[in-house]
Amino acid sequence: MCRSIKTLRRADAPATDDEIRAAALQYVRKVSGYRTPSRRNAEAFEAAVDEIATSSRRLLETLAAR
Repeated sequence: MCRSIKTLRRADAPATDDEIRAAALQYVRKVSGYRTPSRRNAEAFEAAVDEIATSSRRLLETLAAR
């Protein structure tokens, strides 16, 4: 699953919020072992996706240009 996460740092165009969220979702799915979490775990799952997406956006914005 994580092997299919594409590189979001590109010279031609910045990553979109949807691309960053999709990558974060794939990562959380891989780490948690859930494709879709139970209702009991949904809040923690979504919070993790949000945190990783936010961190990823911050990383991409602060990396020096190639």
